[in-house]
Amino acid sequence: MNYEQLKNSILQEAIEGRLVPQDPKDEPAAVLLQRIREEKARLVKEKKIKKDKNESIIYRNADGHWMERFEDKKRPEVCIDEEVPFEIPETWEWCRMRTIGDWGAGATPQRGNPLYYEGGTIPWIKTGELNNSVVYDSEEKVTKKALEKCSLRLCKKGDVLIAMYGATIGKLAIAGNELTTNQACCACTPMNGIFNYYLFYFLMASKDSFTKLGAGGAQPNISRDKLINYLFPLPPLSEQHRIVSRIEAIMPKVEEYGKAQEKLDALNAKLPGDLRNSILQEAIEGRLVPQDPKDEPAAVLLQCIREEKARLVKEKKIKKDKNESIIYRNADGHWMERFEDKKRPEVCIDEEVPFEIPEGWEWTRLRHHLSISAGLAYKKDNLAIKSDKMIRVLRGGNISYGSWSSKDDDIMISSEFVNEDLLLKRGTFISPAVTSLEQIGKTALVESDLSDIVVGGFVMMFSPYLIEPDYLKYLNDIFQTSYYKKYCQSVTNKSGQAFYNLSKAKLSECLIPLPPLSEQHRIVSQLERLLPKVARLG
Repeated sequence: MNYEQLKNSILQEAIEGRLVPQDPKDEPAAVLLQRIREEKARLVKEKKIKKDKNESIIYRNADGHWMERFEDKKRPEVCIDEEVPFEIPETWEWCRMRTIGDWGAGATPQRGNPLYYEGGTIPWIKTGELNNSVVYDSEEKVTKKALEKCSLRLCKKGDVLIAMYGATIGKLAIAGNELTTNQACCACTPMNGIFNYYLFYFLMASKDSFTKLGAGGAQPNISRDKLINYLFPLPPLSEQHRIVSRIEAIMPKVEEYGKAQEKLDALNAKLPGDLRNSILQEAIEGRLVPQDPKDEPAAVLLQCIREEKARLVKEKKIKKDKNESIIYRNADGHWMERFEDKKRPEVCIDEEVPFEIPEGWEWTRLRHHLSISAGLAYKKDNLAIKSDKMIRVLRGGNISYGSWSSKDDDIMISSEFVNEDLLLKRGTFISPAVTSLEQIGKTALVESDLSDIVVGGFVMMFSPYLIEPDYLKYLNDIFQTSYYKKYCQSVTNKSGQAFYNLSKAKLSECLIPLPPLSEQHRIVSQLERLLPKVARLG
């Protein structure tokens, strides 16, 4: 149960007579109601309020039905069983809200008339200023002249205010001093015997009902007539005060619960992501599965990758990497990088190495594993040409962390403008080169050859030199780590107001921890078991 649900539950208990015990010594609400009717008759006689033609008495007949009898004798009694929402204690009474107070809405003085606004001192409340508490002041003030000429109602201190229109329906306040309101706000001056705070909490408990009453039009509107015709459960005056005291004692605790619940909800919402990141980090640091001394070391796998890379260079399928290097730990325990180009000196990269890795693993650069290239560049005019074979062009928005998808608004281009080498192949990774900082680094693996899909020019293709299933899955897992994402964010350049550009040269220098191939298999298998369970936590 969240804060709103708990608060509403307590308020509902209150207005149904279950929050505090009844006291047999209390004067019954029926006596109070009679006094209210007498007071209203006096005020009508003194011409302080208008006579209500719909005044009525609600009672339960001998058959147990709720009946409404009108003061106007020409109107027949009606059964209102279907309207009565819940049972109330014996000492309580049902009545209409018209019975318990004087209700009226405000108005908006003519905007062009300075006599109504300039030098005004009377707070003029709009529904957005209702604060579900006591309201004392307003952004705009009006003058006494506006009060006299524009049908504005002067609300007394203690009047209860409620919003009647739009998204603010049911929003409340109690007037902390004399003020007036606009036409979207209805005010009630409670009769003697109606504790204004009890009315306030009753209206708060009924907000959902008022919202439903106001539905159906272009502008939701509960109107004064709907409000005053709404059924009101009236307790004895002493019980009204006990109810309000109890609510005000409980609500601070409910608010504390609400804040605690918000923190817990935020933690729960964050937990799957944090747990996923933690598990992936454990994986690439060699702590997710045990090492096996019988595993062929990662150095052997790395040598296979170098040989495959050399073959591709010889066949002129890729260009020779001028920065080819080997990373190793020297006798003093320092991480060193030695370059194939003998003219370049060895360098210590201790400060670059982000964490320790197990024996049998190797530190490598991303460029040791794959080549990075851009997608299809095209002219806008090309898009107008249609053919029998159209090629889908993926953009950054098609790519998520670990997956990609097509969209209804994808760009389609005729195959005549597409080099076949750009068609996506199994084992290729795709990642946006230009996107928001938050989205930088999102990468997805293409798991099969695609004859009709390419990526656009602002998307990078990572083409691994070695196509081995567990190795590809392990690389894909690295690309989903917060370590990789943070690295990508650290090497981006601002590109316009909202976008960042990921440099291929800087990205290729990212350090990648490489386990033995057998351990990669165990890591991938364990992640495939754990990560779906973590995802279900969300």
